[in-house]
Amino acid sequence: MDMRRLEKEIFRRCNELLSLQKPDGTWRFCFENSLITDAYMLILFRSIEHRNEKLIKQITDRILSQQSEDGLWRVYPDEEPANLSATIQAYTALLYSQYFKSNDNKLQTAKQFIIQNGGLKEADLLTKVFLAMNGLYEWPDVPIDPAILFSLPMTAPINQYDISSYGRAHFAPVLLMVDEKKKLTSKYTPDLSDLYIGENEGSHLEEWVNLFSLLNIRESYLHFKKEKILSYIQNHIEPDGTLLSYSMTTIFMIYGLLTSGYQRNSTVIQNALSGLMKMFCEADGTLHLQNSPSTTWDTSLILYTLLEAGVPINNPSIIKGAQFLLTQQHTKYGDWSVHNPNAVPGGWGFSIGNTIHPDIDDTQAALRTIAHFYQTNSFYQTSYDRGLNWLLSMQNEDGGWAAFEKNTNRYLIGNLPIKHAKDALIDPSTPDLTGRTLEFLGKFHGLKHNQPSVKKGVNWLWENQEQDGSWYGRWGVCYLYGTWAAITGLIACGISPQNKRIQKAKQWLLSIQNANGGWGESCESDKKRSFVDLKESNPSQTAWALNALTVISDHPTTEMERAAEWLMNHKKTDYPTGAGLPEAFYIRYHSYDKIWPLLGLVNYYKKFVR
Repeated sequence: MDMRRLEKEIFRRCNELLSLQKPDGTWRFCFENSLITDAYMLILFRSIEHRNEKLIKQITDRILSQQSEDGLWRVYPDEEPANLSATIQAYTALLYSQYFKSNDNKLQTAKQFIIQNGGLKEADLLTKVFLAMNGLYEWPDVPIDPAILFSLPMTAPINQYDISSYGRAHFAPVLLMVDEKKKLTSKYTPDLSDLYIGENEGSHLEEWVNLFSLLNIRESYLHFKKEKILSYIQNHIEPDGTLLSYSMTTIFMIYGLLTSGYQRNSTVIQNALSGLMKMFCEADGTLHLQNSPSTTWDTSLILYTLLEAGVPINNPSIIKGAQFLLTQQHTKYGDWSVHNPNAVPGGWGFSIGNTIHPDIDDTQAALRTIAHFYQTNSFYQTSYDRGLNWLLSMQNEDGGWAAFEKNTNRYLIGNLPIKHAKDALIDPSTPDLTGRTLEFLGKFHGLKHNQPSVKKGVNWLWENQEQDGSWYGRWGVCYLYGTWAAITGLIACGISPQNKRIQKAKQWLLSIQNANGGWGESCESDKKRSFVDLKESNPSQTAWALNALTVISDHPTTEMERAAEWLMNHKKTDYPTGAGLPEAFYIRYHSYDKIWPLLGLVNYYKKFVR
């Protein structure tokens, strides 16, 4: 490896990132997710007869731009067969747009694909629910009023706080509609009756029935009605008008409120629409609705990467970014406090305007930057101490860390007969979050594996290592992501690189390296729960693998040199490497090609070249 060339490339990439900073100290990259947000936003606009035809046409063009050459839609480029739910979402939205009819050539293949694969009844739960909200699918006959879920005491077998915070936020607005089988229709509502295949569609929301019928609820709770749900929604609306800073939950909220008596011109609906409008971004020449803009996350990661690369803390851009992070630290109690009542707020969220929904990953990412300023003034010291205490307090009893809440890994809910119940309805410890938290604690706070909380985290990672030596990453794609996070976390906490389980992970990484020196993993891994080769390399996953090998190794190897060389020569990919929900929601972070390769090269340079 040519040291001078590597130095110049690191310097160039740092300057490029610095040049992209906004005046408020942030970095704002597009969080490009699956087309579901675009489709649902277009349908919402038509359902409320929103008068902005230019915007509706732009969203229509966005959905068309995501159509594959075979006329279908996918949630990741190499998905085979195409994604039935995504195709239904796109097909329905394009009919709502009124720029297309069901017999148009652009939609014929999609229509036949939907019919051949069982029609609407075979869509995923979220898609069927949204269709029902629009009068395009029959609500089920549930055995109880599901709104009672939000009225049960903490001592009940299941209550709302046993469901993940993100599941709860999607769930609540729907519960305003399902019991009375409400729907929101308009003159734009299409006829999808030709996509009903087989028996009466009313029987095909049995996943909801499975959920509600398992609740052992006494009649004494029946007097609690929708007021509890409305109270939950009102208490979780962020200052920007959105429900927990997500576009999907906000769209659902608008449907729930409009069918519960709220007028379109009411303050809460107008604020919600205003918040949604601020979530649009430009993605490859199209207008895309982000589910949750990643500004705070990206800014934290970029600041940390620049500091690791040697940009001094007195650089004006670094100072401005750090000051922004201080403004984003939470001071309010959120739902996380239900299972963690003794902790003081101090975490960070994913998006600007997120004030009550902090998460573990954003908190450890922000603290990496705040730690550099700890000695500069009391504001940073106070911020760091509050953030660290909150982070430590959120450790699960099993030793790992989850995303948003503590100790919500309920076996009963995770094993409901609902597809992806473990991914959508509960918030368990994960290797990626546990590994990254341990790396922060070891690297910046000096905690090692003999310290009680770290020891529990380390043991959890050992218990959850796969047979082949890898770890599954929940919020990234997928085994490369989890393995990188676990290895770097274990090493930072003092585990020997020669540990046989670390070496097994190393051999697994080397065994899947591509011939060109890089790494690539398909989102298919998330579906099959085993590694699936992408058959091409991409920058983020190559950087994760290189970083993992760097912390394990005493000296550079040929494989690592080839990886560094590949990163030097490849700058961009359009493949999603972030994960939201298996088989349904993946993310292409436009920031990642600029963050992770730079950090991987910096760590390689600092250990082996400098």
